[in-house]
Amino acid sequence: MLNIKGLSTSYGSIQAIKGIDINVPEGSIVSLIGANGAGKTTTMKSLVGLLKPQAGQITFQGQEIRGFAPHKIVNLGMSLVPEGRNILAGMTVLENLEMGAYQRKDKEVQTDFEKVFKRFPILEERKQQFGGTLSGGQQQMLSIGRALMARPKLLLLDEPSMGLAPIVVSDIFKVIQEINQEGTTILLVEQNVRQALRIAHYAYVLETGKIVLHGKAEEVAKNPRVMEAYLGGTKAGT
Repeated sequence: MLNIKGLSTSYGSIQAIKGIDINVPEGSIVSLIGANGAGKTTTMKSLVGLLKPQAGQITFQGQEIRGFAPHKIVNLGMSLVPEGRNILAGMTVLENLEMGAYQRKDKEVQTDFEKVFKRFPILEERKQQFGGTLSGGQQQMLSIGRALMARPKLLLLDEPSMGLAPIVVSDIFKVIQEINQEGTTILLVEQNVRQALRIAHYAYVLETGKIVLHGKAEEVAKNPRVMEAYLGGTKAGT
């Protein structure tokens, strides 16, 4: 579904990602893991047109999209749940969700509102509440729901567990799996490496802008380099 070849993006004179290759097959969950500053968020912003890459190819469903405007990429079927959630704090839950469907012209929008509310009942309870008054977990649910209102074929999730309590993190990862099982392909950026590798089919490890390791998620989780750097032990489960 998504194929990235030789992608490079810079902030001024600083090259944040350096010729990376990533493949996201249709129907899969692919995790991109790495420490702070590795280039994960830069990668996600480059994919959706928020940053302009200097080199490389981004092919989505067979179409080269590098250089496309963000709204066009959303129309093609790719949506981002950004790091830090970025909900519209001064708008209600319902208005935030409506913004997710802003470009849609079809007659199924109401059906998708109902799907979001079924997935996240608390959002229906608080649909007239301002987004900025929600808890962190509820704001993350709203951010995911807003992205789903665009009916993406590929959902990009940037640090969905950031700042959340462990019980909420568990719920969020369960939702991510459910979304995937219902047919949406997922590219997941996540510092909670244990959870990310648990639900992913395939994984890439990004360090200082370069892919240093990739493979099936269960194999990456057993790699000594990954266990030592990200999983806090020298063998799986420690």
